[in-house]
Amino acid sequence: MNLPDFFIDMLKKQYDENTIKSILNGYSVNRFVTVRVNTLKTTVNEILENFKQSGIDYDSVKWSNTALIIKNINEKYLEELNLYKEGKIYLQSLSSMLPPIILNPQEHTDILDMAAAPGGKTTQIAALTNNHSRITACEMNHIRAERLKYNINKQGASCVYIMQTDSRKIDDFFSFDQILLDAPCSGSGTLKQKDENLYNTFTKKLIDKSISSQTQLLKKALKILKPGHEMVYSTCSILSCENEDILSQTLKETNAQIVSIKLEGIENIPLLPTKIPGTLCICPNELYEGFFVAKIRKNM
Repeated sequence: MNLPDFFIDMLKKQYDENTIKSILNGYSVNRFVTVRVNTLKTTVNEILENFKQSGIDYDSVKWSNTALIIKNINEKYLEELNLYKEGKIYLQSLSSMLPPIILNPQEHTDILDMAAAPGGKTTQIAALTNNHSRITACEMNHIRAERLKYNINKQGASCVYIMQTDSRKIDDFFSFDQILLDAPCSGSGTLKQKDENLYNTFTKKLIDKSISSQTQLLKKALKILKPGHEMVYSTCSILSCENEDILSQTLKETNAQIVSIKLEGIENIPLLPTKIPGTLCICPNELYEGFFVAKIRKNM
């Protein structure tokens, strides 16, 4: 795979040769389509019965009863199904389903999604709390905010309030019980071999810009998270400079600590080594995108 030299150098500084081979192989394979059953509009059993009648072959995953791996049809076919058009299923990567589950959102709480568009994780949080939480979903880009609104309405996530703003500018007067910061990143975990624009879109400048915004967003999150409560930080990057390095530096400056991620079925997820015990970094493969997830508790 033809990747920028600066990125290869970064991988060599962080991972051993065999791990890099696994990462590069993960970039080149075709990934299975995966969906999340939207329990705000249907049940898992209804979807499984529909799939069986339609001849759709699927696998389940151990860490979620609403995540399904589709084995014999593509996204375009799924998008033509009434199940999809009615918002009963949502096309979402397995990796991106993990942060809301790890957050473990609770009913009757105030939850902030700091970079919410296009809404997959926002609507997943709504489903996990049965629409019985108060979710503030932030998106500063107007077009992306409209897409977020569309998906929230389609999924029936009635507990969500959209705030079209840069999360870094949220007034410190606000406070939240739980926060999801799925931070804008370089996308180094989701690179594709056939991407002809890779050299133009994936640059060192993008990584540096991402690090700056990630740091600011994480500091803001820890300011407005209630003491004694927890948040999740995630990116679709496998670079420590966007993940562990930012966490380590920020946690030194704040009264917060890493909470070790406990997840049933974690042994089935392809993991990369991390600098911080208790965090997850996922290796891209035919099922997962490259992804990083950390859980943080703000001390009293």
